[in-house]
Formats: sequence, C-alpha cells, structure tokens
Amino acid sequence: MALPDESAVLDALRGVDDPEAGMNIVDLGLVYAVNIGADRIDVDMTMTTPACPVTESLVEQARSAIEAIVPAATAVEVHLVWEPIWNPSMMSGTAREFFGWDR
Repeated sequence: MALPDESAVLDALRGVDDPEAGMNIVDLGLVYAVNIGADRIDVDMTMTTPACPVTESLVEQARSAIEAIVPAATAVEVHLVWEPIWNPSMMSGTAREFFGWDR
C-alpha cells in the first residue's frame, strides 16, 4: 500500500471537527502543512486560540484520521504550531459562508 497524497490526507482530516466551531479543521484553516516522506507523514496544525480546551483531543483525532489511511508501519506526527497565529481569513470559503462572514 502506497502512502496517500496530500489531497487524500486533507480529505481524511476533513473528518475531524472542532466541536466548538462545528466545522472541520481543514475548512477552519487549522491545518498549515502536510509533508509526506518515504515512510512518514508530518502535519503542522494550530488551534484558533492557545486556550482551546480541545487541543489534545483534536491533535489525537487528526493523528488517528491519518493513521486510518496509511500502511501500518508509517510514522504519523501531528505537530501543534502557533505561528503564524490563526485568524479567520485562513478559513475556506465554505467556512466563511457557514459562519456568515462572506456577506
């Protein structure tokens, strides 16, 4: 089984919802980078605020979502980063519309 491409990883991460926002972490703009190596996948993600009470849960859910689509021996690391600081402009058009910010 080959490693998935970036698009497949992002699709898997769309299954991880931020329960406070009611939207997936990709459309919220929380996923900053997906790096695929020969036998590993590294993802950089952030939270909407450093005080987010579900940080650990979302990081673990992201890791699990990726692990579900890769071969068993693949190393999966989800790194929590704080730069750049998240802001609403990082959201997808779908998320901005959902929250009524495209009007």
